[in-house]
Amino acid sequence: MSGFSISEYHNAANIYEKLDHLMSLPVYGIRKDAMREYLQYFDEKCKKSKEIITEAKNFIPGGVQHNLAFNYPFPIVIDRADGAYLWDADGNQYIDFLQSGGPIILGNNYQPVRDKIIELINERGPLTGLFSEFELKLAKEISKHMPSIEMFRMLGSGTESVMAAIRVARLATGKKKIIKMGGAYHGWSDQLMYGLHIPGTGSFEAHGIPGGCRKHTHEVFPNDIDALRKKLSRNRILGGTAAVIVEPVGPESGTRPIDKDHNRQIRELCDQYDALLIFDEVVTFGRIGLAGAQGYFKVTPDLTIFGKIVAGGYPAAGGIGGRRDLMEHVAAGVAGGKKRAYVGGTLAANPLSSAAGYYAIQEIERTNACEMAGQAADRLTRGLEDIIDNLGLPFVAYNQGAISHLETSGTMFVKVQKNPLRIKAILKEIQVRQHFMEEMGAAYMAEGIVTLAGSRMYTSLVDNNTVIDDALSRFERVLKNVETPAT
Repeated sequence: MSGFSISEYHNAANIYEKLDHLMSLPVYGIRKDAMREYLQYFDEKCKKSKEIITEAKNFIPGGVQHNLAFNYPFPIVIDRADGAYLWDADGNQYIDFLQSGGPIILGNNYQPVRDKIIELINERGPLTGLFSEFELKLAKEISKHMPSIEMFRMLGSGTESVMAAIRVARLATGKKKIIKMGGAYHGWSDQLMYGLHIPGTGSFEAHGIPGGCRKHTHEVFPNDIDALRKKLSRNRILGGTAAVIVEPVGPESGTRPIDKDHNRQIRELCDQYDALLIFDEVVTFGRIGLAGAQGYFKVTPDLTIFGKIVAGGYPAAGGIGGRRDLMEHVAAGVAGGKKRAYVGGTLAANPLSSAAGYYAIQEIERTNACEMAGQAADRLTRGLEDIIDNLGLPFVAYNQGAISHLETSGTMFVKVQKNPLRIKAILKEIQVRQHFMEEMGAAYMAEGIVTLAGSRMYTSLVDNNTVIDDALSRFERVLKNVETPAT
């Protein structure tokens, strides 16, 4: 089971109806006196973090290396991680709902996997450049849980894996066009830096990329199957579509949820127009189930992208799997001029990452971690809904398995219009909503909760009822400080 019970009564139409209502209202905000107290927390309780980050800004752009490091009013420096919790450099404890952006499903620094990796380091070190038995063990373990994965090749990241999948699709089909869902994130390669976060924004958030790199990349809005059909039809005149790539729960880990039949409809259109279907399961594999979203939706993609949990929370997490005839295009070694989709990476499939992924998957199956984490997210979401209703707030909480969303600002739901006269107003609205989301994230942090960008929470095996109920009390304290906007 995948812990998807919330979505049984939270369909996409219901969520979008609530989101439309949220977006029709002025932006809510935290009372100024309360926000001052939250920001005071950082100045008084996080002095060592502030000192380290201040120095880091002299050597690291923005002071941090990772896009997920929450940086308002400044990034917090983490010293220790264990189970459901993180501790910062000043000794403050936090409930961890970031979970490194999704790779952690067993809990932080999970000992049974950690012990195996330490043993492996003592025996053979982290890297040899030659074959390790764990490469085979991991591939077989994934194939056991996902029948569509006839062959698997591990790479260093989800970004690399998407690049490989697109290369395979173009080689196998002889076509060039790629269609993605607007708002989805598929890594930061030049050709997929298009329509990020907010559908219709094109190259708005990604610069330094020649326009030709995205010449063959198109986007359609999620849940708009007619738009996808028209795009596939038009592309047929222009040489055809090599692949449609989707996050199967919806863009940005389901921030824009999709109708339950949407993936099946996409599969049917791909078959009709001879395009490959690529599922980006970087977040969903091992989080909503070991069969991934494709197991839940019962839709078989041609290629699947892996990352995050595929290395058990250890570095160099990436991979591509799928049909044997397609995967043979990424065979390693020197091919002597034979047509192939060349991929590589010195640290790809290193013994540590492969072993960590293998042991983590076994532990996920043994502990039923996906269902347990999904039940924690169900409890978290129901609790948030109760708080929102009791306080009369227009905010929206929902989850898909062990991925919870709490939309308070709706930043990613701003409707983009091509009218040049509206551009300034749209940009201003995005900025206002973004700042409110940052303030909410800072308030959660000051109350001892780490989230992803103040709007998304990943749960894990160790998030028992005590942890979730404690978190709900902290969320409630923040939400009680939200005031109705002046009209």
